[in-house]
Amino acid sequence: MEVVGLWHYPVKSLQGEPIDAARVEQDGVLGDRRWGIRDQRTGRILTARRRPELLGASASYDGDQPVIRLPDGRTVVGPGKRTDGQLSQWLASPVSLVASMVSDPGTAEYFADATDDTSQAIEWTMPAGRYVDAAPVLLLTTASLRTAARHYPNGAWDPRRFRPNILIDLEGEGWIEDSWVGRQVQVGAVTVVPTEPCIRCTMVTRSQPGLDADVEIFRTLARHHHGHFGVWSEVLTRGNLSVGDRASVVASTPSAHA
Repeated sequence: MEVVGLWHYPVKSLQGEPIDAARVEQDGVLGDRRWGIRDQRTGRILTARRRPELLGASASYDGDQPVIRLPDGRTVVGPGKRTDGQLSQWLASPVSLVASMVSDPGTAEYFADATDDTSQAIEWTMPAGRYVDAAPVLLLTTASLRTAARHYPNGAWDPRRFRPNILIDLEGEGWIEDSWVGRQVQVGAVTVVPTEPCIRCTMVTRSQPGLDADVEIFRTLARHHHGHFGVWSEVLTRGNLSVGDRASVVASTPSAHA
């Protein structure tokens, strides 16, 4: 098995940045989802579940500062009044760019029916310290991408739809990473412990640059794999990893990580 893709997502729900190498800390990939756009009226962190236009913007880093490129080509750097003003103008509502490290755990909303934006909105609270949905690292395999494409060949099964941190290439088909839950996976110098399958939502149906909106992506996963795709993982051993590094399933995890 080999690492064929690495990503971090500096700002929650904006386009991420593919990277050749990453430092993985106990709480995830360095710089991943350290920033979010907060609705000043509700206090919630915006996501593309409720505001799909977020996927039209992209985020990267200049040193420690997030750089946001808006769909019209404007660029804003770091937090502050100018950034908040430009983001508020773009989203037509008062928002601010906030850091996860200096705020309370973020809250956000998702739709009860991933294929219906008029269904009930449900609030959830993200882990403290980062604006991640459930766990520090999301791992996906090319085997799962091929399996999903076999069930729905007309779909665009681009990894960008599913926002993994680590994409591992391996032969064959099947939802192979599901079998890694509760085991140690060595990825480069990093050891992760997959803890649960990732339950997918309306995010995977959204349009983004180069990808059309497609609710059949979610429906395919719901019909054939309980709506799961990829695995949430905790970090057992910190370290560096790069595209091209080898990966292997090492062992069962200690009981503390089961």
